Amino acid sequence: MSLVTDPARPVEVPTQAGTPKPRRRGSFGFNSISRTEKVVRYLLLVFVLLITIGPFLWQLSTSLKGSGEDIYTRIPRLLPAQPTLSHYGEVADTIPVWDYMKNSLLVAVLVVGGNIVGSSLAGFALSRLQFRFRRIVLGLFLATLVLPGEVTIISQYVTVRELGLANTLVGVALPGMIGALNVLLMFNAFRSLPIEVDQAAVVDGANVWQRFVYIGLPSVRGTISVVAIFAFIGAWDDFLWPLIVLTDPDKYTLTVGLQYLSGTFSNNPRLIAAGTMIAFIPIVIVFAVCQRFFFKGVEEGAVKG
Repeated sequence: MSLVTDPARPVEVPTQAGTPKPRRRGSFGFNSISRTEKVVRYLLLVFVLLITIGPFLWQLSTSLKGSGEDIYTRIPRLLPAQPTLSHYGEVADTIPVWDYMKNSLLVAVLVVGGNIVGSSLAGFALSRLQFRFRRIVLGLFLATLVLPGEVTIISQYVTVRELGLANTLVGVALPGMIGALNVLLMFNAFRSLPIEVDQAAVVDGANVWQRFVYIGLPSVRGTISVVAIFAFIGAWDDFLWPLIVLTDPDKYTLTVGLQYLSGTFSNNPRLIAAGTMIAFIPIVIVFAVCQRFFFKGVEEGAVKG
């Protein structure tokens, strides 16, 4: 008896168990996206780019526009018709911007140094050392993240005043020299290191400080860069705390000193935009120097080794 098959009907070849069937043309897997989804993604990226980079570009454009150019046109123009750098010189002639920048730089250096040293020590102790109430201390660090800064600002000012540091740059830098978020970042970075490395160092006779300096710190340089960038930006851009602590105009930081531009030249936003760009330049420099370690530090602590 012969088996007759219909030539118009394709013969189905049985597949072995576990062998994936060929995918039909036009179907989409988990790693492929449709054209509509791709368009939506690009539109969302453009929207996020506009709301993040747009204000910066507008301030830069305003600072470069000439005095005879109207910045309140019906249709906003991003490119200046009469570009000039004279507004930056006027800002330096009007307020002691270089003195204010020096004060801000001193505060930022103290804050960055305190966070690198203090957060590294605290993060290493919480992740590697066994001591009583370790979990309670870690919980307290987590609890401080819930409280906004305005809740503790009065107690901080009273503490700084009792220490005799009111109206000083050290008093401005003191509350931010160790941040709870930075301690948790370092804790997570140290915790991701294999515990066998520490155990081998203990067998070789290394004490706690040697393990911290020669094993821990070289392995978390990326996270240290993240902490340094965050600490610098927070100290450089802070306005409320220096305004409360400082009373002598000669000790003002740059963010506080720039308020004189808003009061003196309220009808000329070009100078205000120029002052904003001057305050933004050090942040760009710090990020450009540390950016090679920044993205590495973001990934540290994500997966345990």
